[in-house]
Amino acid sequence: MNLKLLAKKATILTLSTAILAGGSGLVHAEQKAHEDTKEDYGISHITRADMEAMAKQHGNDNFEVPKFDASTIQNIPSAAKVTENGEEIKLDVWDTWPLQNADGTVAEYQGYHLLFGLAGKPGHPEDTHIYLFYKKADETSIDAWKNAGRVFDENDKFEANDQFLKDQSEEWSGSATFTSDGEIRLFYTNRTEFNVDKEQYGKQTLTTAQVNVSEANNETIRVDGVEDHKSIFEGQDGSIYQNVMQAFGGETINWKENHTLRDPHYIEEDGHKYLVFEANTGTNYGYSGEESLYNKAFYGNSEKFFRTEKEQLLNSSKKEYAELANGAIGIIEITDDYELKKVMEPLVASNTVTDEIERPNIFKKDGKWYLFTSARGSKMTIDGIDEEDIYLLGYVSNSLTGEFKPMNKTGIVLHHDLDPYDITWNYAHYVIPQEGTDETVVTSYMTNRGYFKDHKSTFAPSFKLELNGKKSSVVENGILDQGQITLHGEE
Repeated sequence: MNLKLLAKKATILTLSTAILAGGSGLVHAEQKAHEDTKEDYGISHITRADMEAMAKQHGNDNFEVPKFDASTIQNIPSAAKVTENGEEIKLDVWDTWPLQNADGTVAEYQGYHLLFGLAGKPGHPEDTHIYLFYKKADETSIDAWKNAGRVFDENDKFEANDQFLKDQSEEWSGSATFTSDGEIRLFYTNRTEFNVDKEQYGKQTLTTAQVNVSEANNETIRVDGVEDHKSIFEGQDGSIYQNVMQAFGGETINWKENHTLRDPHYIEEDGHKYLVFEANTGTNYGYSGEESLYNKAFYGNSEKFFRTEKEQLLNSSKKEYAELANGAIGIIEITDDYELKKVMEPLVASNTVTDEIERPNIFKKDGKWYLFTSARGSKMTIDGIDEEDIYLLGYVSNSLTGEFKPMNKTGIVLHHDLDPYDITWNYAHYVIPQEGTDETVVTSYMTNRGYFKDHKSTFAPSFKLELNGKKSSVVENGILDQGQITLHGEE
């Protein structure tokens, strides 16, 4: 159902009726009166009150990303490809994720650690594909990472004989698990081009494949192709998670709209398999629209805060963006054959706050489920948060399906506020649990794509983050090597 088109037709009908009723033909439209509501749809929310309070936690050493020495930052030596003409091109590398065990710890494959990452030619944003990097498990330096090349061949999307893969333009983020059968199972996002004429609006589909690799005689890992390459989920009817046609399928495209259905993260619980992913709420879970600005559940805090904040938002330049904001962290159950089994209600939603909460990362530790997501201030509608603010938000629950409560009172786990033209600017923080300790390793990428001639997007220095129930803190003097994913060799 094209909800935006129906709404537009209803508006035209109302105007036509008013004109036919007589008079000058001029219609003096009155703003529709909305009643205040309080509907949480039975799910957890990132509230406006939490985000406003979060802004007051900026500068707290427990949550600030460590300061890195720009003079020490290296491009990844192995991040390069050779063209058909023999030209070597140094690549940008940004979002990465390790091959993990079902509990989230880093898996070891025949003495190696494997890392999947998005990489592409600088200055060509459409060149976004998944590459495989690897190193010996006991090594930590950025020089140790070797490049096995692209995971998928150009023809893989056609050979899959899949209704969505045939239109694939780019490969976006995901996760990878080392199965109990000793196989490497990759989950990622298939994205089409944004082409209005073809009615392809950057459609995102959660996708999977088994990746076959082998070790050559000279201690190199190579990709031996993929199999069981297939789509899993793309939003269905839009009742639980917004689909791409709801976002962009109307007669006129609202270019302020944002649509997300990506970044699948694999987990297991009690013998069941799940994917947690970035999405937007569907029509049954708050959706978007002006009426969302009148829902107390999206504000949190007191009645006084709701009335003051609502009045301010209704008269703010951020009002239209807040109406569209319906970011969510979704979850589906999948079968043992990695196909859709059940679409479940969102774990967390951010209605009126932001349309985009990225790269969900979830694992179980000490009986609690920790859920993390990356967010940008530039996508938010909260006073006190500006375009340069970068966050990792965190939520904790006693069960996989919630209720998820914000860590550190507001949800803040990491924050930095850097000039995007600082080569140490970093994003897409990824928390990796370490066996037998409360310390985790946080990875990210550093340096914006195409901002510098000699500096490529690269592995940022990793650092330690300690978890303690609903609290977390950056470990003092805990900076590690660029791209380090475990605490091997650390005291």
